[in-house]
Amino acid sequence: MTWPDNGASAAARHRMAADLAGGHRSEWIDAFSATPRHVFVPRFYRQNAEGAWRPVTWEEPGYLDAVYSDEALTTQLDDQGVPTSSSSQPSVMLRMLDALGAEDGHRVLELGTGTGYNAALLAHRVGASEVTSIDIDYELVKDAVRHLDAVGLRPTVVVGDGAQGWPSRAPYDRIIATVGLHTIPRKLLQQAAPGAVIVVPLGYGIARVTVTGRGHAVGRFLAIPAFFMARRSSGAPPQFDEAAQQPPTDSSVPPADLLGRLKFPASIALPGYNSCSWKDDKGNLEAVGVWTPDGSTATAHASGAVRQCGPQRLWDRIEHLAKVFEGDPSREEFRVTITPTQQTVSYGDADGASWDLPTPP
Repeated sequence: MTWPDNGASAAARHRMAADLAGGHRSEWIDAFSATPRHVFVPRFYRQNAEGAWRPVTWEEPGYLDAVYSDEALTTQLDDQGVPTSSSSQPSVMLRMLDALGAEDGHRVLELGTGTGYNAALLAHRVGASEVTSIDIDYELVKDAVRHLDAVGLRPTVVVGDGAQGWPSRAPYDRIIATVGLHTIPRKLLQQAAPGAVIVVPLGYGIARVTVTGRGHAVGRFLAIPAFFMARRSSGAPPQFDEAAQQPPTDSSVPPADLLGRLKFPASIALPGYNSCSWKDDKGNLEAVGVWTPDGSTATAHASGAVRQCGPQRLWDRIEHLAKVFEGDPSREEFRVTITPTQQTVSYGDADGASWDLPTPP
């Protein structure tokens, strides 16, 4: 055996696989049971109460329990200590793989190699020769190849921009992304075989679409919430100082709504938005801030006072969402329609609200 294993890791991964199955049949449970996650996550980072990140490795107590828990694990930090890669939550991975429906012999493209763990699960199910995985980070790819080689799996793993796909191995019967997107890249649709299934995180949800023609696809969102590391891109930081200088307006939308029931629809209506919150000494929510890559920024206080700056009036758009969704909207009620020139998410019936996604690269 070419990886650390004292017998406990095998028992831990079998236990995790059984917990993931939960008594339900899935074609992917064997892959989770057979694939040692600890090989792909030899180290992860855990944040303490002060916000500092600390590495956790094989030698430390609790390492195996964490690696074989249903928990997303931060695996890479940038120079400022900001997470840039993670090993996704296994139950979310399972739901995405179930939705993908890949079978023996299907040619699969994965965007976002990360640790290589998901590529290993795919390779176990459909055969390593049918899997292509791409990541923009050379160091991640190098480590992923080493991890995959340690367990005897050799899918095609390449360095590149996932939005461009990997045309030399196309067409693909299945395409899956483990990186957050704002729209489905045009090149992926062009490299998809007729009838291909594409499963990708869009905003704080996961869309499953079926290719119905060249450049055309339709589908819906899965019921589960999700947050994935966003595809790396540049954007303006929040302009809180400028927003603070703007005259306040009144809003009847509680700031907590953006962190709760409006979190997902806002990620569709405001692609790429970020948010933060401020609490008082007792832990009560005082205000939230929201900003988009174009520099638009808004702050909303629990008192109802809102201040906004930038090209977009962000809180105005959140107020509109609050009128559209009186309760907590079901993700499964959101539909995706794709044509060669437009990608649209719509809610409810044919006359329901809809939002155009950004023009795909």
